[in-house]
Amino acid sequence: MHWLSDSDVYDFFQGKNLDIRTSHNGRWIDQKCTPDVVSIVADSIGQFVADGNPQQFSSTDIWHASYTMKYVPLMFKKPNLDDKTARSEYDKFFQQPMEMLAYAGVLKKYKQGNRNIYSIANPSMLEFIARSEQSALTFICAYIDNVVTHSGLLPVFERFFDKQTTASYDELKDAFQAFTIKNTPINKPLECGRIFTKVINPLAYQRGLLGTKNGRISKQDITRDMLMYNRPNFRDILSDKPKAVTRTRREPATQAEATVAYESAKAKRVVRQYNELFRDGRSEMPGDDNHATHIHHIFPLAQFPTIAGYYENLIALTPNQHNLLAHPDNVTHRVDVDYQRKCLLAKCDTIGRSIAGPTSGKIYDRLRFLEVVSIGLTDTQFLELDPSDFKEIACAINEAYGVPASQR
Repeated sequence: MHWLSDSDVYDFFQGKNLDIRTSHNGRWIDQKCTPDVVSIVADSIGQFVADGNPQQFSSTDIWHASYTMKYVPLMFKKPNLDDKTARSEYDKFFQQPMEMLAYAGVLKKYKQGNRNIYSIANPSMLEFIARSEQSALTFICAYIDNVVTHSGLLPVFERFFDKQTTASYDELKDAFQAFTIKNTPINKPLECGRIFTKVINPLAYQRGLLGTKNGRISKQDITRDMLMYNRPNFRDILSDKPKAVTRTRREPATQAEATVAYESAKAKRVVRQYNELFRDGRSEMPGDDNHATHIHHIFPLAQFPTIAGYYENLIALTPNQHNLLAHPDNVTHRVDVDYQRKCLLAKCDTIGRSIAGPTSGKIYDRLRFLEVVSIGLTDTQFLELDPSDFKEIACAINEAYGVPASQR
């Protein structure tokens, strides 16, 4: 599997014909095609196949998979996945993103009776989309841009983005509705409007401009959170919750806890893949040449759930480094503070090398690393550092841990 980066996404669409006037596919995008839903559906598909299940599958197969059932109901506040009354909702939740991925060429689709059967056409792109909500958003923006361009709709979108008025918005919305009714089986204005929202807003977000809200031109620029499925931000929930209240005592916190567990597990898998591909599976900490099979939270998940899914808070270690040094005597709730400091310094070095390395190997973000350190050490001064000056960051980390300048 080839490790993709943002720069590979637009290349993926080169040579593809995504013209709706040719395909007449009115379901090339739909209501559930939001970055968070598309990412978890892509991840569920990848895990379904990786777990040894058939290479061909239906949307029902994916929603009943054990990996999916572990996370989706709590994260998205849905009924249990095997609840018969939830069938219609889950059909849409999984089917709509899978239809989009099939039209884009990430999945293959064929009919078996009246059922849609899928297989993975491009494992690398599926893995990229599954990697994070941001990766899925990058893909969705590129996909919409290509469909709109190939279908001859770009000029009317650009007129609205160039002149953001109610008149230009109405012109665009009417043009999109007329185009959809003429070229696809969709013939209801309300349905056109629902799809229109999923098309215009990612493009508006990409440009930092106004889009649509409640059927009208939005009053503010489209932000990332406006593109997500209707579920609360788990980081806000955890930040607002009193620390004395356990996370299992309130319903929103249960949802947040499920999201933290999912993002943490997925981030660990991505960092492990990255370390295998670009560092030959070596530990990020010196002193042990054994295979780094453990992915360790530098700042523990239980204490710092809001950064549990950040790649920058995860480090590849050997079993001995993890079980004996990071957690003395293999007591997982204990953390060796000085080894934590050394892990931060090593991660700082890994991030620097990643950013300076090949384009395909970039998963880390310097600002996110500063955010991790700021939250982990409860010191907002880290957010004021120059993110490109790794020497300054390392000095600040040592200083925060009380290491004298002579010993650094």
